[in-house]
Amino acid sequence: MTTHAAGRDDDRGPKAERTCASARVLLELNDTDSACNRAYYAMFDAARAALLASSAPVPPAVGKTHSGLITAFRLYLVKDGPLPKSLGRLLKRAEETRLVADYRGDAIAPDDARVMVEQAEIFVAALRAECLRVGLAQPVSKLDRSSSR
Repeated sequence: MTTHAAGRDDDRGPKAERTCASARVLLELNDTDSACNRAYYAMFDAARAALLASSAPVPPAVGKTHSGLITAFRLYLVKDGPLPKSLGRLLKRAEETRLVADYRGDAIAPDDARVMVEQAEIFVAALRAECLRVGLAQPVSKLDRSSSR
């Protein structure tokens, strides 16, 4: 675990990348519901890491609730930039799909799961690229190294 410039501890960056890889494996095993679950959590963890790495006035427990994290992500990183609105929509859509997969009993179609895993990979990579672009050295190193979950 490392400490961000703001003095907050977090290890969600590498966790996001690991979880994305897990989603891909589950998709290859045709476990579409679990693949969607892991894809969403990869995005959730990447969004939390990006919020904590930014200068956004968020508490360290910003990921305590899903709606709280999604709202903070939209308000502080998407609404007025630096991230495109399309990333905010991807995160919200992923949450909705995860709820269907986890709680409603409806199986996620293989093509829909494939798209979600691909979108999670795009989302995590985009957040890593944004950290590189704005020079957030600590979060970038965290996104690039492995740690245990």
